[in-house]
Amino acid sequence: MLKRKRGAKPSAGPHLERLLWRVGIRAVAGVDEVGMGPLAGPVVAAAVVLPPETSIRGVADSKQLPAAERERLDAEIRARAIAIGVAEVDVADIDRLNIYHAAMKAKRAAVAALAPLVPGFVLVDGREIPGIGVPQSAYPKGDAFVLSIAAASIVAKVHRDAIMRRLEDEHPGYGFAKHMGYATALHLRAIETRGPSPVHRRSFAPMARDAQLSLQGVSR
Repeated sequence: MLKRKRGAKPSAGPHLERLLWRVGIRAVAGVDEVGMGPLAGPVVAAAVVLPPETSIRGVADSKQLPAAERERLDAEIRARAIAIGVAEVDVADIDRLNIYHAAMKAKRAAVAALAPLVPGFVLVDGREIPGIGVPQSAYPKGDAFVLSIAAASIVAKVHRDAIMRRLEDEHPGYGFAKHMGYATALHLRAIETRGPSPVHRRSFAPMARDAQLSLQGVSR
């Protein structure tokens, strides 16, 4: 695994993509998802195919970038990409499938959304994606050092943040636009006082805990 030098700014380069480009695989897709941990909102995945020999300065794991920088890079990635696929899996499927399988569903759908382009190879963050029918390799924390995966993480994060800001308008009082659904103190207090909204994940604590207490006839 490629490692970043101590003290260096976070960045991702086309090191793995370049190996594939050089053996004739021109359409290399990077895939990542965001929204595994939040208590509310969808999980979102993106697939990004960049032109061969592309390098975009500043692209890195979306979690390590300020919001304004993510927005700027999202616009540049979208302007330069050959194809981008984005997919959402909502809270109903997250609760039905569990978050791991929901994330894999989102990743599969993001690859499919590249159509009509079919990638020759997929580089994916974390674990391989079942059922995509395309050669692939998975890299834990790949969004930190693989350009196309980092680009996908940025696209997915900007897309999901926009959803959460919209959900704040639809379900005011939870602070979705501030914490994006994560379990901050503000968010937990809102759930405690208001109860869960329709976009909260009922299989996640504290919603799952409260549902279990309700079934047992115990009030909060």
